[in-house]
Amino acid sequence: MSGFNKIEFKNQNQVSQNNDVSRTRIRAKSTPDFARSKNSSTVLMSQRKKKNTVKVPRKLYIALGIVVLLAILIAIPAYATYKSGLKTYREAQLIGKALKKQNVALVSSEITKTQKDLADTQRNFHFLLPLKIVPIVAWYYNDADHLLNASADGLASAQTVAKSLTPYADILGLKGVNNGATGSTADRIKTVVLSMGKITPQIDTIEASLNKMKTEVDKIDPNRYPSFIFGKKIKTELTSLHTLTDQSAIAVTNAKPLIKTLPSLLGATEKKKYLMIFQNDKELRPTGGFITAYAIFTIDQGHIAFEKSDDIYKLDNSIPNKEAAPAPIRKYFPTVPEFNLRDSNISPDFMVSMKTFRSMYDQAGLREDDISGIIGIDTNVLVSTIKILDDQVQAGGETFTTKNDPRCDCPQVIYALENSISRPVNYVKSARKSLIGDLISAIMVKALSSSPKLYWGPLFQSIIAQTNQKHVMFDLYDDQAQQGIEALNAAGQIQPFKGDYLHINEANFSGAKVNIFMQESVDNSYNIASDGTITKTVTIHYKNPYPPSDCSLADGGLCLNALYRDWVRLYVPQGSVLTSNHGSQVKMTTYDELGKTVFDGFITVRTRGVATLTVNYTLPFKLKSGSPLPVMIQKQPGATNNDYQMMTNGKSVDDFKLTADKQTEVKF
Repeated sequence: MSGFNKIEFKNQNQVSQNNDVSRTRIRAKSTPDFARSKNSSTVLMSQRKKKNTVKVPRKLYIALGIVVLLAILIAIPAYATYKSGLKTYREAQLIGKALKKQNVALVSSEITKTQKDLADTQRNFHFLLPLKIVPIVAWYYNDADHLLNASADGLASAQTVAKSLTPYADILGLKGVNNGATGSTADRIKTVVLSMGKITPQIDTIEASLNKMKTEVDKIDPNRYPSFIFGKKIKTELTSLHTLTDQSAIAVTNAKPLIKTLPSLLGATEKKKYLMIFQNDKELRPTGGFITAYAIFTIDQGHIAFEKSDDIYKLDNSIPNKEAAPAPIRKYFPTVPEFNLRDSNISPDFMVSMKTFRSMYDQAGLREDDISGIIGIDTNVLVSTIKILDDQVQAGGETFTTKNDPRCDCPQVIYALENSISRPVNYVKSARKSLIGDLISAIMVKALSSSPKLYWGPLFQSIIAQTNQKHVMFDLYDDQAQQGIEALNAAGQIQPFKGDYLHINEANFSGAKVNIFMQESVDNSYNIASDGTITKTVTIHYKNPYPPSDCSLADGGLCLNALYRDWVRLYVPQGSVLTSNHGSQVKMTTYDELGKTVFDGFITVRTRGVATLTVNYTLPFKLKSGSPLPVMIQKQPGATNNDYQMMTNGKSVDDFKLTADKQTEVKF
């Protein structure tokens, strides 16, 4: 150890300070191993520290500071936007609750609050403007901006509607304030009709708001959002929003002529006269049922008055020199050689059938002049209306209800009407089918003489539902009004459609009311070939589980259930090719009509029996790989609750009851 100290200090004094390298070498030579190791480690660490120390440029500090500042500047408005957006969303939910309560005054109030919250959200959102220069992020910023603008336009449109309806909310069953309305029910209806001229101009404002909303939504591209995690849901909802806004804007634009002419149709300026035909859907015919009765009523400043109602046979018998019955009637209903007014609804398109009806009606000796239009209704309207009116209406000395009658397992009103108008008797029944007109008149009187808050709301909403389900249809002679009716799909027309289309139309030529008992279901099955060729199989299952009625005319039996003789037509995309069929009791024929290809056949179903009709065909177009198939299924007027099952390559993908026209997509 003494040698170590001596060498270390001696060498340090001998080495010149101006020669660092030499001093290091001498020290290394004269220092023992463990000391040399320690000193060299210290030197290496010092060298490493010098090597790892990088001088950060001042510009980088400035850049980092700017980034942090921008992050803060964006985070603050982003958080504020989130908070105000959340408040707006919660307020919008209250609009939905108010709508469920059918309270238009409350809806208007909630819309006002939501509009204020939305304005705050938009203000906060615009502080995020720097994001517009960020690649990719700018897309989503712009989408959000368009969505907020669309929301504002949608709320403006909804507020216009709400404020227009508020003065008449009690009459429409929307629980609005009465606004001091006094006087009789008839006076209040008159006030509404005469005031419509002030309301209808608002339709232009509503149309403008919806078109602005559509323009904003159209600028959003749902395909920007990935189809995984949350992106899939966002993409689906944006696609649905595109469809909804497009349909809403188109519907309002198309319905505008009807809305503007509504005061005139309700007799605001002059009395209007309408012909109502009653189609008995229990004897199903192409536009809803066998035409069994009719009524004439007028509307004068909203006041409805029935002038007459009668049996269709009387009107039919006043037509001279009738033509021979069309080929289908001669073929499937050979006991009817002449073309009668009651059988004129032979086309599945209500407008086409009513054109035939009008040409024959104009020749009738009992016709009424100055008719402003035809309204078709069926038994579903009677049943739903009577149920609302405390389930009891009196007419023609009888009481009608909707309670089940075990003699037909159907509503009592149906059996009572059939018993009155269809049962054969050994004496002349005077105006036997005018009872239907009397019942309709009694329903109107009971509804209109009551307090609006008692029945009118449910009745108004029921008529909308019945129209949507094609139990009520209109053929108005005012071109503008009819244009609006057609836009609302209330004219019973066969619709054009790009994609697959199906309309099954049936005509009961049995002479009995078999459709009370018939049960039907449809399998709509697709098979796709590798080249995109689509082959379809439509299978209709018929079932009549009930026993036959006493159809002996001599015994005066009420012939409700008997052999079902069904003329059936399938309307499919034009150019479809029939490949095979099974179940039709005649050779199925193919022809084009109403812009569709038609497969025409005939089938019978016995009481307590079943039957099946199967039709195979190829669609006139091919499906691109990965693409969904748009599908429209149109309901036949008068038909009720037929079950449908959608199948692809043998697998069920959807099932539903066809209560109204349905549009959907089938994915493969």
